[in-house]
Amino acid sequence: MLVITDRETEEMTLRSLEDIQMIMVDNHSVKITIPLIAKLSKLNIGVVFCDEKHMPVSMLLDMESNTLQSKRIRCQLAASKPVNKQIWKQIVEAKIRNQSLLLEKLGIGKSLLTTYYNNVKSGDSTNREGVAARVYWLKLMGKDFIRDRFGGPPNALLNYGYAVLRSMLARSLMNAGLLPLVGIFHHNCHDAFPLADDVMEPYRPYVDNQIIRMMKDGLTEVCRESKRRLLELFYQNIPADALTLTASTLAGIYEGNGRVIVYPTI
Repeated sequence: MLVITDRETEEMTLRSLEDIQMIMVDNHSVKITIPLIAKLSKLNIGVVFCDEKHMPVSMLLDMESNTLQSKRIRCQLAASKPVNKQIWKQIVEAKIRNQSLLLEKLGIGKSLLTTYYNNVKSGDSTNREGVAARVYWLKLMGKDFIRDRFGGPPNALLNYGYAVLRSMLARSLMNAGLLPLVGIFHHNCHDAFPLADDVMEPYRPYVDNQIIRMMKDGLTEVCRESKRRLLELFYQNIPADALTLTASTLAGIYEGNGRVIVYPTI
C-alpha cells in the first residue's frame, strides 16, 4: 500500500499500488521513502517529478524492467538504416492519420489530410509530416496560432501534456526492453529520450483533443485543474495498454518477429 501522510493534519490516506499507473510529484516539500521508490520502480509504476514551474523534468525508470532487455537492446542497436526508415514511415503515417481523424471528429476537416498519410515515403523523405502539420494546426487552432514551445496559450498546456506523454512512453519502452536514448529520427545530443520522442508522435493528437475540450471550458494555462484533466488521458481517453502494445510491437520489429508497429486510432 502507498501511505500518504499530511504533515499538517497527520491525516493518512492509503492507496493500493496495484491500482496506480503513475504518480506526479509536483511539490518540492514532498518526502518519499527509499523503500517506496524501489517498490514503485519494480512494479513499473510511472513516477514523474516536476520543477519549480510545474513542468515534468525527470522520472523513475526500472533498470531491470524486461528479462529480454539485453537481447532487445542489441537488436535495436544493430537495426539497419532501411529498417529504421520503414519504422519512421509507419510512425508518420499513424500521426497524420490521427491528426486527420481528430479534425474530422471535431467537424473541421473531413479527410483533409488523407493524401498526406497515404503518400509517406520511406524515412518520410518528402517531409509529409511537416506539410501536414501546417494544415493541421491552421485548422485546429486558427491562423493566429503558432506552435512554439515558448509561445502564448495554449502552448504551455501542449508542452505539459506532451511531457507527461513522453514520460509514460519512455516507461513503456523500458518495460519492452528497449533503450529510450537511442532514437530513430530524433538525434538531439541533449535529448535523454529520443526514442520516446519518436514513438509518441501518433499519440500527440490525443493531447491536442483534450486541450481543445479544456479550452472550451476556459482552461488555457497550466493549473491544478488543467493538469488533472490532462492526466485523465492515461486512464480514460488513450485505450488501455495502448502504450505497452506500441512499445512491444516496436521491439518485435527489431527482433525480426514483426513488421508493423501498432497504434490506436483516435
